[in-house]
Amino acid sequence: MSDTIYDVIIIGGSYAGLSAALQLGRARRKVLMIDEGLRRNRFASHSHGFLTQDHVDPAEIAAEARSQVMEYPTVDWVSGRADTVQRNGEKGSGAAHVTVLVRDTRYRSRRLILALGVRDILPDIEGLKERWGKSVFNCPYCHGYELNQGKIGVIAGSALSMHHALMLPDWGPTTLLLNQAFEPDRDQLQSLAARGVVIERSPVKALTDRADVELVDGRTLSFSGLFALAPFEVSTSIAQQLGLDMEQGPLGATIKTDAMKETSLPGVFACGDAARPMASVALAVGDGSLAGVAAHRSLLLATIKHE
Repeated sequence: MSDTIYDVIIIGGSYAGLSAALQLGRARRKVLMIDEGLRRNRFASHSHGFLTQDHVDPAEIAAEARSQVMEYPTVDWVSGRADTVQRNGEKGSGAAHVTVLVRDTRYRSRRLILALGVRDILPDIEGLKERWGKSVFNCPYCHGYELNQGKIGVIAGSALSMHHALMLPDWGPTTLLLNQAFEPDRDQLQSLAARGVVIERSPVKALTDRADVELVDGRTLSFSGLFALAPFEVSTSIAQQLGLDMEQGPLGATIKTDAMKETSLPGVFACGDAARPMASVALAVGDGSLAGVAAHRSLLLATIKHE
C-alpha cells in the first residue's frame, strides 16, 4: 500500500489523461497517473487535424506532452495496468474515495479520472491488421487528405459503412466493397450514385501491397487508401467494477458522463475515447482538460462544505 493519498488518480496516460493531469498539476493538486502504454493511435505514423501538431508523429506528441506534465512536482507516474478499482466512500459528500491496484501495490485517491481508452475490434480480413493506421483507416478527417484525391476503397462491415461511402468522395473517387456485409436498398443506391460511388460486390479475399484488394473472383483492385469501420470496446472492466452507467453507440458502448465529464458515480470522471463516440487527438485533449478542471472543482466544493 502506498502511503500517499492522492487528490486525483488518473487511469490512462495518453492525450486525455495527460491533458487532465496538466490542469490538476497547475492547480498544485497531488496527482498520480497510471498508464500501460497502449495508445489507440500507436499504429499511425502521423497525426492530423490538431492545431500546431498537424503531420506530427503521434508518439512525439504524447512524449512531449508527458515531458511537460511531469515537470509539475505534484504529478507522479506509474507504468502498469490498473486492473482493479475499489470504492471506499467518502463521509458526507457521497463522492468516492477509491483504491486502485497496480500489480501488488494499492494507491488511494479522493477523486478518480478514467481516461481508459478503447480497443478497436478489426475486421477479420487477411492483411488488414498489418496495414491498420498505415493504409487502412477509420477516420476520413484524420487521414483522407493525405491520399491526395487518389482512389479510395471502403470495406463494408455493415450498413453503417454507408456513412464512410457517402463521406469519402470529398477526398477521392470512392468504391464501396460490399464484402457481403449488406445490400444497399433502393434509396441507398440512389444516394451512392448521387455521390459517384462505385459498388463492388465480389467479396474481399485479402489485402496486399500497400492498399490493394484481392477479390475472390481473382481480380485485384488498387487504391491509394482503404477505410473500414471497427467496433470498439473500453480497454478495461473498471467501469463495470464501479457500476458506471454506459451509453450504447453504433460501434460500441462508452462511459456516460454529464456536461462536466462526471460519471454516474460522484467523484469519478471520464474523458477521451472511452467517454465519447467520436475520437481524435484534439477532442481527447479538450475532453481531458474539462475533466481535470471538473475534478479540481469537485475537490474545492468538498473543502468548502467541510466534507
